Formats: sequence, C-alpha cells, structure tokens
Amino acid sequence: MSEALQDLLDLLDLEQIEEDIFRGRSRSAVVPRVFGGQVAAQALVAAGRTVPADRHAHSLHAYFLRMGDPGAPIVYTVERIRDGRSFTTRRAVAVQHGRPIFALSASFQTYEDGLDHQAPMPPAPDPATLPTSQERLRGYDHLPPDVVEKFLEAREAIDLRYVEEPPYGKYGTPRPPHSQVWFRTNGKLEQDDPLLHVVLATYVSDMTLLDSVLLAHGRGGWAVGDVVGASLDHAMWFHRPFRADEWLLYDQESPAAYGGRGLGQARMYTQDGRLAVSVVQEGVVRVPRGE
Repeated sequence: MSEALQDLLDLLDLEQIEEDIFRGRSRSAVVPRVFGGQVAAQALVAAGRTVPADRHAHSLHAYFLRMGDPGAPIVYTVERIRDGRSFTTRRAVAVQHGRPIFALSASFQTYEDGLDHQAPMPPAPDPATLPTSQERLRGYDHLPPDVVEKFLEAREAIDLRYVEEPPYGKYGTPRPPHSQVWFRTNGKLEQDDPLLHVVLATYVSDMTLLDSVLLAHGRGGWAVGDVVGASLDHAMWFHRPFRADEWLLYDQESPAAYGGRGLGQARMYTQDGRLAVSVVQEGVVRVPRGE
C-alpha cells in the first residue's frame, strides 16, 4: 500500500467523540477549500458506523451547503431516522465553526435476492494502455507548475486515467458532453469491509463528474481560469459489490446546463462489465464576469 493511500485511509477513519458524533480531519484540495468528495465520504463513514454490519449502503443523497475550511476539523452528527427489518436510514450533518456545511441521507439494506438486469458497459480502452495522471499532467506546458503539483498531490492516492484529454488539457473547442476515466486506489486494500470500498468510490466520484459540462462548451475549468464552479448536490446508488482497488470505469455525461448550473450523470462499471454504481450531481458552473 502506498503512503498516500494510507494517508487517505487515515483521513477517512473518523474519531468517535460521543454516541453518534464523530470528528474528522481535513485537508486542502486543488482549490483552497475542503474537497467535496472528502466530506461526502467522511459523512458516509459516520452514518455507516451506526448501522449493523450486515447492512450495506445502497444509496446516498446529499447537499453541499457551505465551503469547507481545510484548516479546521469537521464534526459529523448522525441522526438515526429508521431501523426497519430490511432497510436502515441515517442522516449525517457536517459542521464547521458552528454551521452546517454538508448534509447527507443514506440508506442501508440487508442482502436479498431479486430481479437482475443492467445497462451494458460502454466501449472503453484497457486502462493499462492509458497515460497516468503524472504522465498527462507533466506534459501540459500551459498549466502553471503549482496547479500541476496540486492536481498530482490531490490524486496521489488514486490511480486515475482519462480515456481522452481532460477539459484542462484541451480546451477552446466544444466537444461532445461525455467523459470517461478509469480509476482504482494506488495500492491494494487489506480490508474487505464493503463500506470502505463504497466510501472510496464516493470520494473519487466528485473529482471529475462535471468534466462533461465543461467539454460541451470548450471550457478548461478552474485550472485555466475560464470557469468558477462548486458542487451543489450529489446522489449515488450502489447496485452491486465492487472493490475500489480494482479498475472501475467512470462513464460520465452532461444532459443539461442552464442558469449558472450544470448537471452531470454517470455510471461506474467493473472491468468485467458489471454496473456497480450510478451517480448524479449538479454544480455551479459560472463564467467569470467580463467574458
């Protein structure tokens, strides 16, 4: 296991300070605020810690309320909404400086047999044939060195590989609003805890989901200064078991953007073609004033 991956696992391992109250550390992301995927993942950890071990997360719905301060801890309070025979529901609120910055509702279910079908996996090249983040980012002379280093530091624990050029790599000309990345943790995980793998997928899910919005308009994003953005809400459905240390294809598209907001929707597939996760997110996508 890489040191960066161990650091990420430590970041997601919350301290319990009271019944149904947890505290998490924070760190800055590629922008001077807490990375949204970190808050979502930590909130899911907090909710999951209050659920029986035989119940697994099958969905979450969340709102990003305020910008997180990377210099301060985050306190997570969990409300036990429902404990049914098959389903358990929890609500987790992340608080900093006395104000909520994030709210999540998550549902957990005991395993049961049922109907089984899925959308087919779209075509995608083998991840082994694609450049790593290091290889891509080191080749972008138009990006400031500090931006490149921030990207690499933020993704050091995750092996993330774009199928085509990311928005900040090639911009100025609109492209189809569709993006694909392969990802897995940068190292094998010793733990088989299903919640950990779901939490790590949640963490990664906020990294690239709005890329397809930018592609549709030929925008490069914050890295090149032609867009200001932030996540607004986030929803995920976990369909089948998967491992976050094995390749997952993140197939993303944007059906609409309007009113300073853009919508991204996506699916995560295992390398052998099983649909594991569905994701939807809306975010603020604003053009800087003066353009």
